[in-house]
Amino acid sequence: MLYLVPTPLGNLKDFTYRAVEVLQSVEVILCEDTRTSSKLLNHYGIQKPLSPYHQHNEHKIVEHLIQQLSTGKTMALITDAGTPGISDPAFLLVRACIKANVKVECLPGATAFVPALVNSGLTTNSFVFEGFLPLKKGRMTKLKQLTSEKRTIILYESPMRLVKTLDELASYFGADRQCCVSRELTKMFEENYRGSLKEVADYFRQKTVKGEIVLVVEGNPLKLKDIEEEGD
Repeated sequence: MLYLVPTPLGNLKDFTYRAVEVLQSVEVILCEDTRTSSKLLNHYGIQKPLSPYHQHNEHKIVEHLIQQLSTGKTMALITDAGTPGISDPAFLLVRACIKANVKVECLPGATAFVPALVNSGLTTNSFVFEGFLPLKKGRMTKLKQLTSEKRTIILYESPMRLVKTLDELASYFGADRQCCVSRELTKMFEENYRGSLKEVADYFRQKTVKGEIVLVVEGNPLKLKDIEEEGD
């Protein structure tokens, strides 16, 4: 059996009792970075064998893991932070488990885009999660596609590319489109900065940006208005 276990975004207290119980019960814990995971596991007194599972080795080891799981071994997959499969490795292994009739169970828990969306002040009843935008090939095409997106748009971004992405979004969407940048969620220096794409870009242009970042952008208000009028 394979368990997918979400881990805290930063604050180690954001971990469920059930997650601790599951990690204490499995035979092997698959993780992105053993050093990062060891801090969390040591905090909760969890002592289990750790095995690296990340984007650089998942294709090579997935069949080996399926062989072990098929013989009755129980494993858990965790990431450095958040839910496995959300902009982190998991899909290949989950798909292989399903194909091999290995039971998969995903525990509920931390995912960065949910608190970022909820505290953004933007519409939450309909949204689209796009993860990281393409770095080069396909980036312009994706931005053009998103210009007509009526739902609230959620993106992940790195500190180094944040201002560039905000400037690009302002160029494609319009400088007045509303957004919210959430960084360092659940940590000591958590920040949620709201305003127009131009205002937020200008704010972060004056700062040294650090931490994990979630960017929430208002959907196209004109497209939303058109759909509402069609419904009437």
